[in-house]
Amino acid sequence: MDFEFKSKRSPVYGTNGMVASSQPLATAAGIEILRKGGNAASAAVAVTAALNVTEPTSTGLGGDVFVLYYSQETNQVYALNGSGRAPFDLTMEKLEKEGFKELPPYHPYTITVPGACDAWFTLNDRFGNLEMDKILSPAIQLAENGFPVAPITSHFWQSAAKRQLKTGLNGDQLLINGVGPKPGQIFKNIGLARTFKRLAENGKNEFYRGEIASAIVDVISEAGGCLSLKDLESHHSDWVEPISVDFQNTRIWECPPNGQGLAALIGLNILNHLDLESASKSSPLRYHFQIEAMRLAFSDAWAFISDPEFYSIPLDWLLSADYARQRSKLIDPVRANKEIQHGTPPSTSDTVYFCVVDQMGNACSFINSNYMGFGTGIVPSGFGFSLQNRGHNFSLQKGHPNQLEPHKRPYHTIIPAMATDPNNNQLVSPFGVMGGFMQPQGHLQVACNLFLDLMDPQSALDLPRFCILPESSSHEIALEEGIPIKTMSTLAEMGHVIKPVSGMNRALFGRGQIILRDKEGVLAAGSDPRADGCAMTFIST
Repeated sequence: MDFEFKSKRSPVYGTNGMVASSQPLATAAGIEILRKGGNAASAAVAVTAALNVTEPTSTGLGGDVFVLYYSQETNQVYALNGSGRAPFDLTMEKLEKEGFKELPPYHPYTITVPGACDAWFTLNDRFGNLEMDKILSPAIQLAENGFPVAPITSHFWQSAAKRQLKTGLNGDQLLINGVGPKPGQIFKNIGLARTFKRLAENGKNEFYRGEIASAIVDVISEAGGCLSLKDLESHHSDWVEPISVDFQNTRIWECPPNGQGLAALIGLNILNHLDLESASKSSPLRYHFQIEAMRLAFSDAWAFISDPEFYSIPLDWLLSADYARQRSKLIDPVRANKEIQHGTPPSTSDTVYFCVVDQMGNACSFINSNYMGFGTGIVPSGFGFSLQNRGHNFSLQKGHPNQLEPHKRPYHTIIPAMATDPNNNQLVSPFGVMGGFMQPQGHLQVACNLFLDLMDPQSALDLPRFCILPESSSHEIALEEGIPIKTMSTLAEMGHVIKPVSGMNRALFGRGQIILRDKEGVLAAGSDPRADGCAMTFIST
């Protein structure tokens, strides 16, 4: 029942730097910085700023960031947690008194401190080699002069215009006459250009202590929220110890909790103890093994992932070979295990993932998200970005490790990944798949494609995916268009509840980027066909 999926694109090869992102203009911004001598860190900040302009449906200064950075000088992977915390004044008691049993997705109480700005500066301060005025220049030009909106971005922009941008304070400032821009329509964001210029001139304090900070607090207060200047002033990103497991002669790295990279690693570790040789690429058995491994991983992730400053997470145990072997025994090779339970968090998310490798061999795996598209849709007036709703991921169940508490980081869906050679720590690949709770599932599937089946980056991204639907009470498994009907029916016979998905709904399966670096230094990159983006290299001057 194996089948061969033909890639619609060829991988991009080069020997200089490489950028892969979900938006061609953002990819071009990163390439411009690399051509000017910038390294992977500085180019990554240029890409994320340009994505804030060109794909605000998914990302921006009002959201959060996680980064994995590979330093060619030290042969080490570094992890940056740039996620924000809940307001000091937001408590479970306050929500109970106001009658909340759960938080509506776009309510101002879901706004956590935007961590992106601090993370951009923190990454560049430690590893970058250019100043912010040069780095932000491409994004400023795009925002001031305008850009033609890409088709998939336009689709989700128009959807958001009918949801949170319609109801969120000042949301109309990110629309054209009350609607989202059409494909190819020019959109200018003078407010965001103004914001970037202030950051380039005055640094991140402008965002957390200056006029921008005041605008953030004012609009949240007007909307009925409680985030204060104290919350913004006390924010900081954190360099944390990355976590990893070995899979198919490759070491896979993720950021530690409060991110859900742990789920991807648990799933891969479980696969290490299954008979993958009997489960050929794209066969029903391969999908079955991957689905069951991820169901087990989500069960653990929802039980343990929290802010480690509030809750002790048994990482060594969860990532041990003994535990993975124990969990793998719960997988029946012919039947879905109905006893596996996983959490039921919301399944909606919009995020950008991209990666950069520079001429020196440094690599940046970078993810920046507003969550649920434009987040809350609430816009600090005149500054051109919307505020995230990441706090919607908190649990309101008392005693849960991820329960809402003041100044706490929530369970976070956004995760970058990195791969190295476990024998010599040399760079193999930055990679990632964006999209809410699809992300660890995407990491697991792409890692299998790359390191088990040895596919090229573009083919690895093109291959149809599954997605465990976290909101489904019947634990439905979405299967993407391109998976043969016979494979779907076999999975159904094995006890999986199948939901075929096609068309624009394929966004459910995430959008990934990959850059592989071989032992000779040749780079090969792919960009997900489910997005508007591309991978690009350049000729050295």
